[in-house]
Amino acid sequence: MTDCLFCRITSGALPAHKVAETNNLVAFLDLHPIRPGHTLVVPREHHVWFEDMPAPLAAEVMDLSQQIARAQKKLYGVERVAMFFTGIHVPHVHAHVVPMHHVHDVSSAAYLADGPDGYSVPTSPTAEELAATAQTLGAEV
Repeated sequence: MTDCLFCRITSGALPAHKVAETNNLVAFLDLHPIRPGHTLVVPREHHVWFEDMPAPLAAEVMDLSQQIARAQKKLYGVERVAMFFTGIHVPHVHAHVVPMHHVHDVSSAAYLADGPDGYSVPTSPTAEELAATAQTLGAEV
């Protein structure tokens, strides 16, 4: 799809701070991370909903997400890494892999500074910070 943001990223038409890629997937840093290293695992093939992915592709997403989680645990010294699908802002299936430094890191508190009916975008690291994080994390995947 030419108008899908993630299709454009996975095809190389738009830049991303890539952590890993396979024939079927691209993993790159979220531009508005909950924590440093917050990575999106995105199939190259366009599917809007995670439940519509073929099971073998979903298994590949899980496998790469687990590899990234192990690298995040090692690099960030966290005990737990969250992996979840939301599908709220970009209509292309993607998994979030987030190193959890605090029990509420993946609760909606990071996004609800404007209250339960609002949405606040977390600040974005600089391009240099994102590049350094992608290189460090990618070397471990």
